[in-house]
Amino acid sequence: MDNEEIKQKLLQIENTDLEFTVTMTGKESTRVNGLYKPETHEILLHNKNFKSDMQLIYTAIHEYTHHLLTEEFLAETGGKLPMKGSKVHTAAFWTRFHTLLQKAEELGIYKIDISESPELQELTEKIRKEYIEVNGKLMQEFGKLLAQAHKLCEASNIRYEDYLDRVLCLPRNSAKDITKVGAVEVNPALGFDNMKKVAMLKKSEDRDSASRQILSGKSPDTVTELMKKAASGNDPRSKLEKEKNRLTKTIEALQQRLQYVEESLEQL
Repeated sequence: MDNEEIKQKLLQIENTDLEFTVTMTGKESTRVNGLYKPETHEILLHNKNFKSDMQLIYTAIHEYTHHLLTEEFLAETGGKLPMKGSKVHTAAFWTRFHTLLQKAEELGIYKIDISESPELQELTEKIRKEYIEVNGKLMQEFGKLLAQAHKLCEASNIRYEDYLDRVLCLPRNSAKDITKVGAVEVNPALGFDNMKKVAMLKKSEDRDSASRQILSGKSPDTVTELMKKAASGNDPRSKLEKEKNRLTKTIEALQQRLQYVEESLEQL
């Protein structure tokens, strides 16, 4: 493939009104496979890193996702680019990226087929059945035991937090996640990390739907993000109000820090 062929494949997956270029650098990089320059809308691909067209297309779609999100950001902000240093690989990014990968598969532009390697296929089944699912079941039981321990601590007038900190030596956030997994019905075949994501969904039908989609091959981040958006209605006003609240809190915190620094300087 040449640069133009790659560009046309990306446009076939999803169109954009913001002009961009694709350039294979002819180089090999140990740091990154490719990059996107939001200022010039350039997708650079270090094609010497890849052994197949599928590897190349995968990275091209990754960088194209950055382009599409930049296009949306420019439209929302009236032409302002994201601040340098801001996080780019957000949950929204991974959701969009995996959605584009799925489209690419449907169009025959990209594929991941582990059946081409019988050894990998066999190993995959072993990992799923003997490790991911078994670990999920163990953590589910662990969560139920922690809930029982919490009740026993209360009955014995013992602070549960101290019990976690200094008896079990278990981080509180970890204990919270494990307990949640043990408190709701979640398929252990998902594995513990995915069970945590699914357990965050309040409705059992949403958890069931998310579980089915993950087990069918959809990215966990994509599924849970889409479920959250559906639950919130994805209202633009609500989204802006949340961002306003977040920015207000950040400004207040910075103002307090500035006041502290100014007062400290006066005392020197």
